[in-house]
Amino acid sequence: MGSSDRLFNRQRSVHEILGGGLVADVILWKRKNVTVRILLVTLAVWLVFERSGYTLLSLVSSVFLLLAAILFLWAKSAAILNRPAPPLPELHLSEEMVNEAATFIRLRVNTLLSVSHDIALGKDSRLFFKVAAYLWLIYFLGGLTDFITLGYTCFVVILTIPALYDRFEDHIDKCVIGAYKKLQLLYVKLDGEYISRLQKWILEQKKLS
Repeated sequence: MGSSDRLFNRQRSVHEILGGGLVADVILWKRKNVTVRILLVTLAVWLVFERSGYTLLSLVSSVFLLLAAILFLWAKSAAILNRPAPPLPELHLSEEMVNEAATFIRLRVNTLLSVSHDIALGKDSRLFFKVAAYLWLIYFLGGLTDFITLGYTCFVVILTIPALYDRFEDHIDKCVIGAYKKLQLLYVKLDGEYISRLQKWILEQKKLS
């Protein structure tokens, strides 16, 4: 199949579009053991939230509390029994790391503020409708499920849809492009038979009035 027969006339493979690294390998199931483990861990986390009634904040705080208690008791018992202390790495944020993080956040926030400014002043109607559509979609999905279930569902979709497309891309591209061409023909037919007539009728009504 030639490049013109690919969706969006793309030249690169799905693996290259996803970055071509470890993340792409995991998403496309090229490292099946890693992908299966990630799916099982996320499933276990989702079940914990669903069955136990924990919220994300309460679970994180409980885990940190348990970890802090274990390390505290370990350190105290090590001092009493003359044993080595817990092997903790040196935790330190360099000035360079902080500056890079601050620069990244500043650029993203400024971009968001610039977009919000353009939308508020009505400078970009297309962008406004696009943002409104995304917000409505989030609102609609939020009414159907909770945040944890939505996040888990999105994660499963990320680990399944690209892999399925990568495996059957020739067949999928052929079907989608064929359906798109049929829709184009249908639009041309409707435009010739109905839309053009409707436009002419509106123009005639305007002239009469």
